[in-house]
Amino acid sequence: MRNEKIPVGILGATGMVGQRFITLLANHPWFDVTCVAASSRSAGKTYAEAVHGRWNFKNPVPAHIGTLKVYDAVEEVAPVCKQVEFVFSAMSLDKEKVRALEEQYAAHETPVVSNNSAHRWTKDVPMFIPEINHHHTALIDIQRKNRGWEKGFITAKPNCSIQSYVPILEALKDYQPERAAVSTYQAISGAGKTFDTYPEISDNIIPYIGGEEQKSEDEPLKIWGRISGGEIQLAESPIISATCVRVPVSDGHLVTVNLTLGREASREELIEAINSCEDPIADMELPSSPSPFLKYFSEKDRPQTRLDRNFGDGMGIAVGRLREDPVLGWKFVALSHNTIRGAAGGAVLTAEMLVKKGYIE
Repeated sequence: MRNEKIPVGILGATGMVGQRFITLLANHPWFDVTCVAASSRSAGKTYAEAVHGRWNFKNPVPAHIGTLKVYDAVEEVAPVCKQVEFVFSAMSLDKEKVRALEEQYAAHETPVVSNNSAHRWTKDVPMFIPEINHHHTALIDIQRKNRGWEKGFITAKPNCSIQSYVPILEALKDYQPERAAVSTYQAISGAGKTFDTYPEISDNIIPYIGGEEQKSEDEPLKIWGRISGGEIQLAESPIISATCVRVPVSDGHLVTVNLTLGREASREELIEAINSCEDPIADMELPSSPSPFLKYFSEKDRPQTRLDRNFGDGMGIAVGRLREDPVLGWKFVALSHNTIRGAAGGAVLTAEMLVKKGYIE
């Protein structure tokens, strides 16, 4: 139990992911949102004024956050840093600008837990799914040494599309996953949209999401990589082929996976591997950790997006329909909540882990 909450800021607080951060942190037991920052268009307004008419959630803006003044995330770095111990970054800018901005905050000795993709491939920046590669925190020490920072650092969160299947492949690692053909069916909130702002998705599927397939194929290899020579050496397997499409669903990314394993196994053994998969960070007792982390549904028509995306308060991974595949060997369906586990919630869990490991004081 913590005696005092840690003051935290949110960069890009008025956008879709920034708003999700607000909802998740409004009553967080460890963190207290004391500063919100966004673009110059919102700067100077109260947070409630800045999101008026574009608040995306049924529950109203939390009263104590609605009265906060919005800072200019780009022009008022020092004033933001003075009010917080660390920041979540959900900025929606050109990647080069985001990279430079996050480095500014870290250079002000303010840790940055980023939801943005800008630093995912920076060599000394770890990219976390905490239940899989929490040991990559060792890269933060290297990063600080490289940059001359004492308290500051940057961490990244991987793409939302990989959250629903990478944990399942991790659970099956003893059976040596070799090749995976992955098809993701991604919700419109992943594009920062609602049905009101995305009319072209009605009665439609859009078979292209820019850059998504490359991220889905490459980012897991960094998650499974090892630290060597001051950076992450990418894993060589499994080889992933991804197809990513946008579907008319509000929240929740569903995925189908066809998989080749290097070791023979029965269906019962594979389901047991999923059900018995231990969460390696469970003993940290992090507020956002779901229990269980993975859940196998035995029903033939589960998981379903609307029914199961909120499993584990949106932080759990749902899986089902494991069966033999005549082409690659095995196939299954899985699901995760894209703006909770896949975005803001995954970043909050990362921050909690960093507190427990002493990287955020």
